[in-house]
Amino acid sequence: MNDNFDGFFDNKKEHNSFFSRFFIPFFSGILGAILVLLIYLSLIDNSSIEETPNNTSTITTSTQPTISQISLSDFSNTSVYAANKALPSIVGIEVEFTVNTYFNRTQTATAKGSGIIMSSDGYILTNNHIISSSDSSLFYEVSKATSIKVSIYNDDTQYEATIIGTDEQTDLAVLKIEKEGLTPAELGDSDSILVGQFVLSVGNPLGLQSSVTSGIISALNREITAENGTIYTVIQTDCAINAGNSGGALVDGNGKVIGINTLKLSGSGIEGMGFAIPINDTMEIYNELIKNGKIARPFIGITGVDLSEEQAKYYNLPIGIYVQKIEIQSSAEEAGLKIGDVILKIDGIEVKTMSELDKIKNTKKIGDTIVLTIFRSGEEKEISLVLKEKP
Repeated sequence: MNDNFDGFFDNKKEHNSFFSRFFIPFFSGILGAILVLLIYLSLIDNSSIEETPNNTSTITTSTQPTISQISLSDFSNTSVYAANKALPSIVGIEVEFTVNTYFNRTQTATAKGSGIIMSSDGYILTNNHIISSSDSSLFYEVSKATSIKVSIYNDDTQYEATIIGTDEQTDLAVLKIEKEGLTPAELGDSDSILVGQFVLSVGNPLGLQSSVTSGIISALNREITAENGTIYTVIQTDCAINAGNSGGALVDGNGKVIGINTLKLSGSGIEGMGFAIPINDTMEIYNELIKNGKIARPFIGITGVDLSEEQAKYYNLPIGIYVQKIEIQSSAEEAGLKIGDVILKIDGIEVKTMSELDKIKNTKKIGDTIVLTIFRSGEEKEISLVLKEKP
């Protein structure tokens, strides 16, 4: 009895020993395999590759940002569309001048520029400095334009142009050729353009007619001063602009004209700085030039020198505008302004430069009365004058 009882327990110990040696390792292996499989599936689920339209592949992972390969076909198509839309409306301009030298020799000089067709019957908007390059010095004198010829897109004929009107202050001019069925430019809205916006420059650089360059709008409402002292508020662009582009078009991605290429900066260390007159600023001038041939503006009738702080101190004068010359029968002469006077204020507003004076004067109308505060003979005094029309 006791032997059998003892034998029972001996068999149970043997059974437990077999279970621990075989079944526990077996089930542990299965559980480990399942765990590895679950971890693998989890990693696969966190990484995916997506196909997007237009042959653009996007790869996304749980640990890296999205990387996209973008097609440039749309950008190219925009350029092609805009260029082909604008090109038929842009002309090349060639101007001839007569140059009389100090030695009584006469030569012919030429200048090249661009223009924008504004009507189907031949009105063209361009820059004044292209066709009005009259100049003189001790050694030469350049006449007004003796010949102006216009070349049209895809047309080998050169057409003689007539000057309809010019305006030096805005650097705008209108020409007319006798040709019907032209393609007028479509005008955009220069008040709604944005910095960074895609643009094209279309014109006649270096006489290479119908050239197109691309870029963006670099800045808006940029104030720059031309060689004649005139301040322009312009669009800045990095489109390549060269001699001959003046008067041509700055167009948007829809081929609409948003500006007239007018100036560029050049020199060592300067690259990609061109400027265009906003098209919205030209339309009133354009219409008045067609109607009257000029822009009626108020005129004081002086030539002034801006006194610097050093100059004013040296001559014991206040900082202001030194009156150097007075036009005969001008508003200034009739009001009693004298050479040597220093203009300090206009209508109570302090001015230190001719540009500041002109900016305020140009807000007035012909026939308006203005009050100049001047310095004369050691004291300040006020002079009232009535603005006449600029001759």
